[in-house]
Amino acid sequence: MTKFYLTSFNIKKISSIQTDILIVGSGVAGLCAAIEAAKYTKVLIITKDKLQDGNTEQAQGGIAVVLSREDSFKGHAEDTLRVGSGLCNEEAVRILVDEGPSRVQELIQWGANFDKEGENFSFTQEAGHNMRRIIHAKGDATGAEVERTLILKVKGNKNIKILEHTFAIDLLHKDRICFGAVVYNEKEGKKAIYAQKTILATGGIGQIYRETTNSIVATGCGLALAFRAGAKLMDMEFVQFHPTTLYIAGAARILISETIRGEGGMLKNKYGERFMGKYHEDGELAPRDVVSRAILREMKKSNDTHVYLDITHLNSRFLENRFPGIMEVCFSLGIDIKKDLIPVRPTAHYMIGGIKTAMNGGTNVENLYACGETACSGLHGANRLASNSLLEGLVFGFSTGFSAGKSIRSGGRIKNIPEISSTMDYGNSKDLDLDKEDIKNSLKSLMSRYLGIERDGKALLEAQEKIDSWSSYVMKKEFFHPKAWELQNMLQIAKLMQKAALIRRESRGVHYRKDFPKRNDSEWQESHIELSKDKDFEIITI
Repeated sequence: MTKFYLTSFNIKKISSIQTDILIVGSGVAGLCAAIEAAKYTKVLIITKDKLQDGNTEQAQGGIAVVLSREDSFKGHAEDTLRVGSGLCNEEAVRILVDEGPSRVQELIQWGANFDKEGENFSFTQEAGHNMRRIIHAKGDATGAEVERTLILKVKGNKNIKILEHTFAIDLLHKDRICFGAVVYNEKEGKKAIYAQKTILATGGIGQIYRETTNSIVATGCGLALAFRAGAKLMDMEFVQFHPTTLYIAGAARILISETIRGEGGMLKNKYGERFMGKYHEDGELAPRDVVSRAILREMKKSNDTHVYLDITHLNSRFLENRFPGIMEVCFSLGIDIKKDLIPVRPTAHYMIGGIKTAMNGGTNVENLYACGETACSGLHGANRLASNSLLEGLVFGFSTGFSAGKSIRSGGRIKNIPEISSTMDYGNSKDLDLDKEDIKNSLKSLMSRYLGIERDGKALLEAQEKIDSWSSYVMKKEFFHPKAWELQNMLQIAKLMQKAALIRRESRGVHYRKDFPKRNDSEWQESHIELSKDKDFEIITI
């Protein structure tokens, strides 16, 4: 039986506040949703760390958008559909591509500065694109510029309030209707936030893996609390690994932007040989799943921990202007990208699956919405096209905020809130002598080993056994701090990812099964795996 709540509470005995719209998360999607919803009603944003701490701030590459005269909506859509390996929701793709330019121009009106060559945007190319259509800011700091612009806009809006360092434990829900959330912060403890509409924009799941490009806050919590409230999750087997993250033993894994390859960077093995031509006609600009698997195989062939990215042939002044952040980080670790090869390897990057949503962000739980990486509209199919993620946050954050904001009366009180309380059996709650950090590290290692770039049925069954074992005692206990709740959420999401990966007995996009190495269109074309607490799983087409 799935637990409804992670912690015990009596709604009458904890403090409470009311808002029209509650938004959980403060990346590009959550901030865009807040800005649009605030045109119609009052909005409260909560975030479990600082407002800017998330994946958006760290995004390097850029925004894929049709702003060049040589480009076309058709071309962007075709690239997205091709990389998505037959699973993209074509309506979502059309919305993204068609509305993208307007959302980017709006961002520019709010003060975002993108790099230019003279009067025109400076475009770059990334994997899977048929042309240079990606705009960028400050060389390799696009996400930081987007986040800066949106935070200034949010802070200047009197209809938007912000609570930082506030952890969403669970949604308040009954009979698949959402009424807000139970949250926690160090100063006040547990608190109920009642909301007419709740929007989840909590980002990805990268911290479930041992090595990831993701912010420390990306633990999949939004997906887990939506699942416990009865929301459907979809495409949980599809996790994208970024092919090139800096690999220095003992150092944090740092993203090395795909635009480096778009500007002419070459991948080489430890013998100094370029190898991507053996794996795909597009070489270094093949789709990310292809490049990641190719790097993994070259590492195995050479019995090495990494391969190399070579940009020493590019102009030094160009590198200084185009990749200042990457240059600084590498230099701090003793690598001069003007003359040294950059050691890289694939690392967990982006959750393609998530909370199943309609085009307006709505879910199967009444009053609950989701947008950004937390959501799954089917936009990305089985593999996300490079630099579509920031655009997704802008476009679908806007539409979700619009839908939620227009649907309620500002300042209206929530009527007929049911008496919600958590009375689950938490077992021996006083026995908290668990090394939670050890369990978390073991889980992260397991996910990297068994649900990484390559999978197989035997390994997935072993993963199931281990996750079930840890869950048998971690999920039955009540804890009293966000780090422990994060662990419980991570276990729950890991279980769902393992289940979906075991069900899909084929290889498609980022999901590669060594025991089923071929794409199987006769059984799996246009088929998606839905998971919910009411059904073990369901295979649907959209």
